[in-house]
Amino acid sequence: MTTGAPSVPPGFKVFLLLAVGYDLGPIATTPNPRFIMAGLSKDIPRPTEIKLHQNTRVLEISFDDGKTFELSCELLRVYSPSAEVRGHGPGQEVLQVGKRDVTINQIEPVGTYAVQFLFSDGHDTGIYSWDLLYDYGLRRDEMWSHYLKRLEEAGASRDPALAPAQPTRAR
Repeated sequence: MTTGAPSVPPGFKVFLLLAVGYDLGPIATTPNPRFIMAGLSKDIPRPTEIKLHQNTRVLEISFDDGKTFELSCELLRVYSPSAEVRGHGPGQEVLQVGKRDVTINQIEPVGTYAVQFLFSDGHDTGIYSWDLLYDYGLRRDEMWSHYLKRLEEAGASRDPALAPAQPTRAR
């Protein structure tokens, strides 16, 4: 278990939320018109605030269209956009098991279009664009149900003590 605030880069504000978590404050998200990133839709709302609630292991993200989403650290970890989790093509996804207690230890900005998380299990290779996080917010319940169904089908567990040593390839 980590103590203290997660590491936060310059430009992010951190406020201690008593018994709740950390507020990463307003984020500068004005895109540079000369720098267009693949996969980042200009129509997707931009985040106005990101809060990491360490006690409940939830990332709360508010967007400039007024929507606010709560995404568990576990959901963000098991649906990491990394090749380690998604694979390099259809059918290569790796079912993540034993991630019930995972937390986010560090949040790093990636330009003005994304963040990268360092999870307590050492995973740090996924880049979470604003459009991806918005999509995860909209589909959170559907994604969670799908994840639980995949775990059940694989006979796997969310609990670290019950998880197999090797990751399970998705079906």
